[in-house]
Amino acid sequence: MTICDTCMYFAYDEEYEDYFCEVNLDEDEMMRFMSSSYRQCPYYRLEDEYKTVRKQM
Repeated sequence: MTICDTCMYFAYDEEYEDYFCEVNLDEDEMMRFMSSSYRQCPYYRLEDEYKTVRKQM
């Protein structure tokens, strides 16, 4: 299990039958992300399916 498994941007593509990251980066952001060595992903967000419910309470 990786940290991507719990990220809200980690999605399954049925056409390619594989998982991918849905973060929408422009060219500059992608170059910075690919060239830097991060210890943790700067775009990681915990998938929280109860977030909407808490707002409604």
